[in-house]
Amino acid sequence: MSDLLSRRVFLTSTAVGVAATRARDIAFPMRPARPLPPASRWASKPVAVASANGLRAVQKAFDMLMQGADTLDAAIEGVKIQELDPNDDSVGYGGLPNADGVVQLDASCMHGPTKRAGAVGALEGIKTPSEVAKLVLKYTNHIFLVGEGAKRFALQYGFKEEDLLTAHAREVWLHWRANLNPDDDYLDVPEAERMSTRPTGTINCDVVTPQGDISSVTTTSGLAFKIPGRVGDSPIIGAGQYTDNAIGAAGSTGRGESNIKVCGGFLTVEFMRRGMKPTDACLETLKRVVQLTEPRLLGPDGRPPFSLNFYAVNKRGEFGAASLYPGRFAAHDGAEAKLRDTAFLYERPAASR
Repeated sequence: MSDLLSRRVFLTSTAVGVAATRARDIAFPMRPARPLPPASRWASKPVAVASANGLRAVQKAFDMLMQGADTLDAAIEGVKIQELDPNDDSVGYGGLPNADGVVQLDASCMHGPTKRAGAVGALEGIKTPSEVAKLVLKYTNHIFLVGEGAKRFALQYGFKEEDLLTAHAREVWLHWRANLNPDDDYLDVPEAERMSTRPTGTINCDVVTPQGDISSVTTTSGLAFKIPGRVGDSPIIGAGQYTDNAIGAAGSTGRGESNIKVCGGFLTVEFMRRGMKPTDACLETLKRVVQLTEPRLLGPDGRPPFSLNFYAVNKRGEFGAASLYPGRFAAHDGAEAKLRDTAFLYERPAASR
């Protein structure tokens, strides 16, 4: 282990009281924080990996790992930063709404040490669906709750129902609706103000502790202006994320429907089980996506025009990410939290660079 990590462990191991205090601030923790073993006895290199919007998430998650926090607690406290950020219109509070102007959120998580999973879909009125997914994992014999039932479940545990549609998200939705059909009752917005895309966005975070325990979480507001009730890959165990504590974890952001068809989170972990490094496993999963993409969704060059990204960590703390086209991801490998380039299958067309 590096001198940096050894010094970090020494300092944090002598601050158990501080760690325990911070653990008490976590809602429904999987377990209390506990001292880390000496660096010489670490089973894995600790790491936190996330999508490109997760720079703050990996910093938070890694700091918590060094305080002895549970692997899933660290991952969820990381992604909550984006869920609570009204300026991230792809996740949680501030997420872009469905076609009716209602924000519906999805999330799932897996806890490697206990081999448990939890998920919520089409959840309305709750800012942090990742926390609700953890409650499903921790306190029920179920895995997936949806819609009104998921909201009632969250309210029973003290979550506050709130209006998630921010002024920015409302304005974006109104612009989209105004230009949806030139023959409807809404006046078109001037060309200069028109939206040209249907934004997608998500945050995935995968974490490995020094003890070699692994967890993953994915949370999203889903495809903007989706059909009400649409659920993408994020809350689907094995698609939006997947963890096997003996092997590793993987998650995804991008076009959910394409990921669901290949069970991309699960498939990436299976490629690592066969001996592939995380980056190679992510690339192999993307190749499977392309193979199973319907012709109607391919461009004239035979390539998918949509976005899809995979992120992965293995038991040793090795990590990587890959995307259809050049992209970035966030990682904290013990030195610093920073954005890195993904591996990719295709160069972007010259017109879109």
